[in-house]
Amino acid sequence: MKVLWERFKIWFAAKWQNKWIKVVTIAVLAVFVFLLGLYISIYLGVFGKIPTQEELGSIKQEEATQLLDRNEKLIGKYYIYDRQPVEFENFPKHLIDALIATEDVRFYEHDGVDNISLIRVFVKNLLFGDKSAGGGSTITLQLAKNLYGRKNYAMFSMLINKFKESIIAKRIETVYSKEEILTLYLNTVPFSDNTYGIESASRKFFNKSVNELSKLESATLVGTLKANNYFNPRLHLERSQNRRNVVLDQMVKYNYLESDSLELLKKQPLELDYRSFNHDLGTAPYFREAVKKQLTKILDSIEDQNGEKYNLYKDGLKVYTTLDYKMQEYAEAAMKDHLSQLQLAFEKSYGRNAPWQTNDKLLKSALKNTVQYKSLKAKGLSEKQIEDSLNVKRNVELFSWKGDTVLNVSAIDSLKHFLKFLNTGMLSIDPNDGAVRAYVGGIDYRYFKYDHVSQSKRQVGSTFKPFVYTAAIEDGMKPCDYFSLSKVTYTNYDDWSPSNSSDKEEDPYINYNLEKALSQSVNTIAVKVFDKVGIPKVIGQVEKLGITEKMPKQPSLALGVAEINLMNLTGAYASYVNNSKPVVPFFITKIEDKKGNIIYESQPENKKEKAYSDYTRQVMLQFMKATVNSGTASRLRSTYGLNNAIAGKTGTTQDNKDGWFVGITPKLVTVTWVGNDNHSIGFKTTGLGQGANSALPLFANFYKKMNGDNDYKTITGAQFENPSKEVLDDLDCEPEKRDGLFKRIFKRKNKKKKF
Repeated sequence: MKVLWERFKIWFAAKWQNKWIKVVTIAVLAVFVFLLGLYISIYLGVFGKIPTQEELGSIKQEEATQLLDRNEKLIGKYYIYDRQPVEFENFPKHLIDALIATEDVRFYEHDGVDNISLIRVFVKNLLFGDKSAGGGSTITLQLAKNLYGRKNYAMFSMLINKFKESIIAKRIETVYSKEEILTLYLNTVPFSDNTYGIESASRKFFNKSVNELSKLESATLVGTLKANNYFNPRLHLERSQNRRNVVLDQMVKYNYLESDSLELLKKQPLELDYRSFNHDLGTAPYFREAVKKQLTKILDSIEDQNGEKYNLYKDGLKVYTTLDYKMQEYAEAAMKDHLSQLQLAFEKSYGRNAPWQTNDKLLKSALKNTVQYKSLKAKGLSEKQIEDSLNVKRNVELFSWKGDTVLNVSAIDSLKHFLKFLNTGMLSIDPNDGAVRAYVGGIDYRYFKYDHVSQSKRQVGSTFKPFVYTAAIEDGMKPCDYFSLSKVTYTNYDDWSPSNSSDKEEDPYINYNLEKALSQSVNTIAVKVFDKVGIPKVIGQVEKLGITEKMPKQPSLALGVAEINLMNLTGAYASYVNNSKPVVPFFITKIEDKKGNIIYESQPENKKEKAYSDYTRQVMLQFMKATVNSGTASRLRSTYGLNNAIAGKTGTTQDNKDGWFVGITPKLVTVTWVGNDNHSIGFKTTGLGQGANSALPLFANFYKKMNGDNDYKTITGAQFENPSKEVLDDLDCEPEKRDGLFKRIFKRKNKKKKF
């Protein structure tokens, strides 16, 4: 051995005399010393702290908060990073096989860094320029990158980050088992469309949980990991399918898939069932936003075990709501079906004289309320300069029922476009407790952020009349009391003389009983009933119904000039099928933390005392059943063929600005509103704008869809309570009667009086 060593020294001394060998050797040693020094300095934390094994053992990942419907179906999520962790047991075997075959075939053999793979990369890639050799990265190395990201250093950024990741990867391997590493990786790895974690990706691209993924679906998602934007299946379907087939080839190559099934699988098309959880898109966006506002208040009032506030976007909470996902889809479909057609009729009725095109005063007023105008005004620009700026054309995405389009228009053109659209609000609740089942706040949340369910207050028109009649029955008035159709002029209110909506002249000698007066929505009688009961008693009754808005103390209140929020109106109407008790609509039932601990449970704010008697409730329900069977809402029967147990009330405000319908069934109360956001724009004609035409079809289409679904038989097949004998006896009278000759002779057609 000694002889061999002496010979080596003689050989090395001879070679060392060669200048180039000396230079190369010194260079190699210098590089080695530099890399070793760099590695040690990184290890010691010179370029940033390296997480310890203890810190790695308690990794806290930001997780999306999940919003679930009443059947625990995912409605949406609140997140910064769309991440939704699951356990290893939920991963199908073919998903793990696809991942290992494609990303790290020696995963179970290395300790975080695959030295064999690195040597292969060095030889093939760096020496021979073979780009197909890959990058030599392991799943554990990728996990380290996913967990801690990369920083940009002045020099050698890639090298420093790679060294840091290798140190972290080796520590991860000492802390976690291989199964735990795979779980962490699949819960953190970024997929297409800013989606983090396999569960979120599975739900987004295939609308199913990860444990339901097929081989092809698993291969598709694993395939995107190579370049999640380039292989995004939503944007590049064919490219993604080809990449999926590469993953299948890898699975066969490493014996994770039988070769005889390969060609059959590769021939199958890539089919997506894409569901966006973007805050502006997807199902129930207005509801999700309303829940978020309520969640913010709730979470501000509670703390976690460490005394810290919960973070809605990071703490992986589960929010259980009252919404019925399928019912919500029916509601949204009914809205789109009706509003798209109504919009066409609305525009056609105005023709060339549409106010959003020709009314300069309206346009100027609307323009001054826009963000663009206010911003330019704040900069000190003159009106002429502002007008010139707002007339500059640019590419703008515009809403259309036929499909969104991008057009080159000015801000003024865009304003005219959006001013013309009718909007809507629709709410369905369980009348027994106020649980919200369906919630449509507008026609499209992307363009119309204003929520017509929770934010809006509009005049309610004739939907206020049942409250007047409720107060009247409570005050002792009987269902068979008769009132004349004749007009009355109220001299102490500027000679106000309410009339009925019918174009034909009505016989002033005809008298209706209360049932017919309400079912036919007769204005003149509603005001007379209101006058007889008195303003204080009616307002007192409204307050008992849970309506908190201030009521105008004037006779026109009988015709619904009060502006009431749609949620309050719905809660009040629930009383007619909830033992005379109004409810407060609510969304959230409970909230759990990421470990499944309940941190909040709701207590519905329902009144214990009745707002009126059982007798009044049964009488009013009969009145509103007559509204559907033979009154202003009879098209539910004749046009839409609904045979369900339904009571209801239509409503139309002055100048046809608002159309309303309240649909009451034993187990579901629904209120719909249709109108223009600009109060200056109403329907051209009453025929088009009346609640029976503008708002009622929303309920009708919605209920028809539920009638066709066996899951809702308990709702659609429910029957009203049977009225008592006393109620039936008190209703047993002719709906109308004509004044006798003597009374006709001495009766004035247009009586004047003080209210």
